[in-house]
Amino acid sequence: MSVVSLLTVLILSAVGSLVGWRLSALAGPLGRLLPVAIPATLFFGLLAHWADITNGGVVTEALDWVPSLGVVLALRLDGFSYLFGLLITGIGTLVTLYAGAYFADAPAKTRARFILLILIFMTAMLGTVLSDNLIVMFVFWEATSLTSFMLIGFEARKVEARRAALQSLLITAGGGLALFGAILLIGLDLGTFSLSAVAGSADRIAESPYLVAIVVLLLLGAFTKSAQFPFHFWLPQAMAAPTPASAYLHSATMVKLGIYLLGRFDAAFAQVPAFGVTLVIFGSLTMSIAALNALRATGYKAILAQSTVASLGILVMLIGLDGEVAAVATAGFILAHALYKAALFFCAGTAIHATHIAELRKLGGLVRFLPFTAAAAVLASFSMAGLPPFIGFISKEYLFEAQLESGWNVVPVIIAVLVNGIMVSVAGVVSLRPFFLGRDKISHVHHGETPGLLFGPLLLGVTGIIMGLVPGLITRHLVGPAATALYGAPIDTSFSLWHGITPMLFLSMAAIGLGAVLAWKWDALHDGIRASGWSQRLDADRLYYRVVEAILSLARAATRWLQNGDQRHYSVLVMLTLLATCAWVLWHTGQFAMAPLDPVLPVPTLLLAAGLVGALVATRVRSLVAALIGVGIVGYGSALLFVLNGAPDLALTQFAVETLVLVVIMAVLLRLPTTTEPTRKPGERKLDAVIALSFSVVVFIGLVAMLAIPFDPRISAFYGATSYTEAQGHNVVNVIIVDYRALDTLGEIAVVAFATMGAWALLRRRRVDRKG
Repeated sequence: MSVVSLLTVLILSAVGSLVGWRLSALAGPLGRLLPVAIPATLFFGLLAHWADITNGGVVTEALDWVPSLGVVLALRLDGFSYLFGLLITGIGTLVTLYAGAYFADAPAKTRARFILLILIFMTAMLGTVLSDNLIVMFVFWEATSLTSFMLIGFEARKVEARRAALQSLLITAGGGLALFGAILLIGLDLGTFSLSAVAGSADRIAESPYLVAIVVLLLLGAFTKSAQFPFHFWLPQAMAAPTPASAYLHSATMVKLGIYLLGRFDAAFAQVPAFGVTLVIFGSLTMSIAALNALRATGYKAILAQSTVASLGILVMLIGLDGEVAAVATAGFILAHALYKAALFFCAGTAIHATHIAELRKLGGLVRFLPFTAAAAVLASFSMAGLPPFIGFISKEYLFEAQLESGWNVVPVIIAVLVNGIMVSVAGVVSLRPFFLGRDKISHVHHGETPGLLFGPLLLGVTGIIMGLVPGLITRHLVGPAATALYGAPIDTSFSLWHGITPMLFLSMAAIGLGAVLAWKWDALHDGIRASGWSQRLDADRLYYRVVEAILSLARAATRWLQNGDQRHYSVLVMLTLLATCAWVLWHTGQFAMAPLDPVLPVPTLLLAAGLVGALVATRVRSLVAALIGVGIVGYGSALLFVLNGAPDLALTQFAVETLVLVVIMAVLLRLPTTTEPTRKPGERKLDAVIALSFSVVVFIGLVAMLAIPFDPRISAFYGATSYTEAQGHNVVNVIIVDYRALDTLGEIAVVAFATMGAWALLRRRRVDRKG
């Protein structure tokens, strides 16, 4: 039986975010160390499920959240979510420890704010990977985008941080909307939002009339989150975030959410070959473009970011491949990449923090000042390069094997070898150049090594080599269960260091040899690519800003036309829109049937005639007072009609509103001229009359057509029967407004409240101006 429930893990994570925030505000070592206990506790809480997962079990929990909408807080832990959960909490623990040391000299409030955001982000990540309900998963998915926005823009005084944060939010939140559309279509077609049920409905999805829309929207959501072409440019820009955030969000966790989503839906689209083909194509494009961008990048973190984008492309391509080996390769590469890339980001952050220099070319000789950081960087870069006996070597061998067994042609294999060769060169550059080359570049450092800065990268580096030497440790407990859950059926996982003399070994040797040459010629390649200018012309980041500027220009033009300050212009636009909409609906539905009219009654006829006279007076006279009286006649006449139709409460409300409006506006008119001069040309007045008359005719036809529709008394009977028993209200109208239409009433209250605040701000500003 499981020791810690999944719901308990989520609740502890959410509450722990607030606790960690308060603890990190403490001065001294306690404020830096105590918050580490929160993610560490969650890590061991998930680790307690190892027996269930190792034996092929699945842990499920469910709690009704919004049953009427089919929203259930369903949680599910299998091998794939278990792998992600351990990475989220385990690396989250190291990030929290690293952040405490990284912000040691910062004000306690700054450190506390960062820890709060990191822990909230961790909660959102856990909720996403543990959710078995698509609606719940989407809520947590969007929470990761919002917290990522705040973490990237953490140093809000910097322009580049604000720009990068907004860019990431626009892209990931836009992708989130696309994902929500896919979720709604899936729920509409299958009648369920259960992720596990959707994964088992491949035949129904393949025959769905919404198949193309679902696939496109789902891919947009995943590609924007995991920085796939053509959305690959936002991730390098997000390096404006503090290094602990970069190590957590943009290497080990958040950017892999798109990979997680694609992996979860891979079984659902098993009978849609175009899905896998699309993943292979876009994954290959992404890793090729990112590898070339890595060759021209100058910043330390920017080079690592481009290599992360390339790795994400590799993962997308692996999910698109068929077969058991591809599932094993995906799980193994997710683990290996998280270990070495988080460690390299930690090392980069320590080097930048020590020197206040972010450009890689200006760094050198840091091994004298940061020897343990240099050792951790070497260990992590060896794993990234795919050298034996590190776990990176094993994962890349499975990568090549998955490609060779997939049935694809030789092109993806060649691309993978070239990209991995560039990754080898990147690994060599980021470990050798800043620490072991250019000894005269750095003469002193501003900050030295501390245990908090060293523990994380050293542990990750050592873990990478231990897992490579003893791969059986992870085969049974991590990679095997994850690959089984990803593949959807039990598979034989033989994750081992030595496979003999195989084609994969030769491909690995070719990638390492190519990488060594590229690292040796790095400066020449780097300068040549940047001097050519072609990469700048094809920069997707520039295209993004051009698109954003075009949208803003269009919005400004539309605003100048739609909101020009003329109240009559606004009225005309509203009337024309309603006129066109109502006319289209009437024409499209063919609802022109005339209902039998009741006999004409004298009192309602007199009230309607009085209202018509009041409306004519309001529109024709130039006296503002007379126009106000005409409007009042219309309002009071409507109230009397409510009385005649058995709605005294509504009539009383109408009387009160009309009286209040008359008093207030009359008080205002006492300060204004009593008459107005004509401001409209004769032609414009005639056009206004035509629009108003046309609108009234369409509304009249629509009302008469509605009267012809047979009346269904079940709704009225329902409200009458349940208003007291369910809502404890004697007045049916009030119950409908307050209870049954509570959200609508809340929206109206919110509109009035915002209008009141706007008026108050204007009046307050006027009062301040008078005092000034």
